[in-house]
Amino acid sequence: MLINKCNKRFANGIVYLLETEDGFPLETTDTFLPSYTKDAIGKHQNALTDSSLGSRYERWMVGVSTMSGCPVKCKFCATGKMKRYRKLSAEEIVGQVDFILSNNPDYDPVNCREFKINYTRMGEPFLNVDNVREAIRIIDERFPGQVHHYVSTVGIEGSDFSWIKDNITLQFSIHSFDEEYRDWLIPIRRKLRLSDMGKVRTESNLKTTLNLTLVRQEDFDVGELKKFFDPEFFFVKLSPINPNDVSDENNISNGVIEQSNLV
Repeated sequence: MLINKCNKRFANGIVYLLETEDGFPLETTDTFLPSYTKDAIGKHQNALTDSSLGSRYERWMVGVSTMSGCPVKCKFCATGKMKRYRKLSAEEIVGQVDFILSNNPDYDPVNCREFKINYTRMGEPFLNVDNVREAIRIIDERFPGQVHHYVSTVGIEGSDFSWIKDNITLQFSIHSFDEEYRDWLIPIRRKLRLSDMGKVRTESNLKTTLNLTLVRQEDFDVGELKKFFDPEFFFVKLSPINPNDVSDENNISNGVIEQSNLV
């Protein structure tokens, strides 16, 4: 059972601080967007066109943690300030989805145009891959053919990507095409080089995402992008930095993308 400690509301959703039975904190989000934002590739952007935020009947997205804390310790992530981490069980990952569903009894994932679970909050999914895969199996059994699973990784060396297929999509969080600077931003040693990421192929219904939370203008290098990543299999998503104590300490709270959450 997960305990709700506190939450913060935004115009298009809520972020929750939950706690496991043994006292480990984790973050879970409940957000929604208009249906047209799903076509980021076709529109070549993912910005809102007007003030309408849609509803959970359009794009309902649940962001789950796969760990409490995280050993990766990215230089702009507040999770890196936590002194300990623990892998979450499959039941604790599914429990976050159940928590969000129980808070929204008027909405049924079966009736949503898209019900998406983002494995993008606390933790590195591929350092807890067995429990992540079991959680996906449980959720798909409960909602067959209804769920889009979106699994984000920094690209842990030696990972098996063969299970990324059909309704499961892969995201590589790379943040810079400068390998030396990328090693500083993402200090975990066991990660793939960009050249190896570019060779990854999945059987997903969607292309693999390359996510860049851009700190510097020079982090986006079109030459390196074209060199390693075939547009037939990859597309790029640019993300803003959400300022926090860790990004402030590292003097990187002001990223290239000037966007903010709607309050």
